[in-house]
Amino acid sequence: MTTASAHCSLGVSAHFHESSRKLPSKLESSCVIFRPIWESLGISLNSSSGPSICSKGCVGQLRAIPDIGDIFPEKPQTPILDTIETPMHLKNLSHKELKQLADDIRSELSFIRNETQKSVNGSMSVVELTIAIHRVFSAPMDKILWDAGEQTYAHKILTGRRSVMSTLRQKNGVSGYTSRSESEFDPFGAGHGCNSISAGLGMAIARDIKGKRERVVAVISNESIMSGQLYEAMSNAGYLDSDMIVILNDNRQSLHAKLVDAPKTPINTLSSAFSKLQSSKLFRKLREAAKGLTKKIGKGMYEWAAKVDEYARGMIGPPGATLYEELGLYYIGPVDGHNIEDLCCVLNQVASLDSTGPVLVHVVTTEDKEIREEKQIGISKLFNHDPYESDPQPSNRCKTFSDWFGEALTMEAQLDKDIMVVLAGSGMGMEPALKLFNDKFPDRLFDVGMAEQHAVTFSAGLSCGGLKPFCIIPSTFLQRAYDQVVHDVDRQKIPVRFVIPGAGLVGSDGPTNAGSFDVTFMSCLPNMIVMAPSDEVELVNMVATASCIDDRPVCFRYPRGAIVKSNASVGHGVPIEIGKGRVLVEGKDIALLGYGSMVQNCLRAQSLLSELGIQVTVADARFCKPLDIKLVRQLCENHSFLITVEEGSIGGFGSHVAQFMTLDGKLDGSIKWRPIVLPDNYVEQASPMEQLALAGLTGHHIAATALNLLGRTREALLLMC
Repeated sequence: MTTASAHCSLGVSAHFHESSRKLPSKLESSCVIFRPIWESLGISLNSSSGPSICSKGCVGQLRAIPDIGDIFPEKPQTPILDTIETPMHLKNLSHKELKQLADDIRSELSFIRNETQKSVNGSMSVVELTIAIHRVFSAPMDKILWDAGEQTYAHKILTGRRSVMSTLRQKNGVSGYTSRSESEFDPFGAGHGCNSISAGLGMAIARDIKGKRERVVAVISNESIMSGQLYEAMSNAGYLDSDMIVILNDNRQSLHAKLVDAPKTPINTLSSAFSKLQSSKLFRKLREAAKGLTKKIGKGMYEWAAKVDEYARGMIGPPGATLYEELGLYYIGPVDGHNIEDLCCVLNQVASLDSTGPVLVHVVTTEDKEIREEKQIGISKLFNHDPYESDPQPSNRCKTFSDWFGEALTMEAQLDKDIMVVLAGSGMGMEPALKLFNDKFPDRLFDVGMAEQHAVTFSAGLSCGGLKPFCIIPSTFLQRAYDQVVHDVDRQKIPVRFVIPGAGLVGSDGPTNAGSFDVTFMSCLPNMIVMAPSDEVELVNMVATASCIDDRPVCFRYPRGAIVKSNASVGHGVPIEIGKGRVLVEGKDIALLGYGSMVQNCLRAQSLLSELGIQVTVADARFCKPLDIKLVRQLCENHSFLITVEEGSIGGFGSHVAQFMTLDGKLDGSIKWRPIVLPDNYVEQASPMEQLALAGLTGHHIAATALNLLGRTREALLLMC
């Protein structure tokens, strides 16, 4: 059934059930026009008088309007979840009802996934854990912090946002991450991971200083534990010894095959009983008493007893448990993350303890759980796809800039055995486009996960060893490694090739993952070459260019999204002359100087302006640093108006152009210059086109700016209507 038919049937059926049996005159008179739609709905028409309505709402003499449930999938029944308005309502439920609630939430998450086409697997794996946390603790008074946004959807459902979850990651909708501005149940924003312990520790210390009693819970994941900040935070938490609870959600997901294939943490009756014993008040009191006794005997005895305690529990616990003890956190676990009774028991006992210092509860979950259940109830796995994929059906997916980059880099690596890839970023796994490289050269790709600082300095070391590292870090995550970029690479003039995907606005991922600042913070470095391709062919050429540079660092960025020329094929790149831009279209009235992907929008603006009789020059800068000063001079000398356009923050490409024009005296003459950049605020989640419109970066916005500059204000207003 077509969308138009579906919408028509909804409106008609509602009207039929709520109005009289006689057709409205307007509807009756339009029967002939809408005959194809009526008939597609199974409604037979009487040519003389139109459709007639029987007492049961049937139209015509033979057929009835199909039920709405036949048009749209029916929402699953969630009887227990329907009774939950706030987390406090969980405290009145029995364990049997809590288990039913878990099933209800999974059904709700599956429905949300099918409605929004967003992955919810991370939240599926923590449903029971989320329920147990809200059952035991009293948010928002107690502070519950999360590291990973995708694991928070069950939390959002239980904290009053269920009715708007269909707007997840859409314009003016529910954020894909925790957000302080969205709900009082989100005490801190989750985005790049690994921040929950640091923020939670700060809240715990503030609580202690102010004499309050709220509890602080930080939920971390496997991906987070690859980050250095997390260990810094745990070490400081152990030193400060303030009460807080860290929950490690161990879902057995890892970027490294060796870790995935390692023996799984056992969950059995013995481990369950041991976890309950570790968290029990009696055990903790006996342990504290033993500590006090050994302290009185002497420092040597105390340290010896502490080691015995630590390693005895480490022998019974899973591998790695003693690491957390060394950092100063009392380890409890492993606990079955899908057993609500065990979770509630352990968390209740941990929550009831006073002056215990930081505690880490190791919870083992599995993301396979909901997949097995979906197979049983027949839910489509359409959206269980890689987070980097824009379309879950690769056969129908347009090629992206990432695809072209992956193929181009693989071609270069076939010619140059020194090319290496160092991949760091979100911990979401390897980008599909790089799997081709990994398949061909598995020993030349190093995926370090959420360890951007290490990735940069590691790449510098590879370069010092005579290799050619391509350090691939998404723009938003490169921010975490800026100190290493400055001191370990640029200051020493080490030729590391930085590849910056996710440049500019990123749609439904909003400001959390937007690549707004890389042009600004990379182009201010004295030795860095900074470039950006305007299309996929230029991207391939820049891969070849970066491979040839061996005397200084270089970076280039590219956006998410489909390529410009969908029918083109990837070939070997041709190195570009450093600092050399190009003119794409020549005109005489006004010049548009674009940087990166915004060159395409400059061309769209040129097309719009040409219809108004305005002759526009469009130039592709290619380089922000070194800037093509010859090109800028040429544009200034041949035009009275110049507009620079970039998908980056203030202080980037446009600022470099302005700096040169000022020092060169061009702004002292007749040239009028206007920059178009991202606004000085965070552009919230929306579709890519909506975000560009909000930022004023569409072809229409560029054309309107040109018209205003030319004094044709009325035409500019008409263009934007």
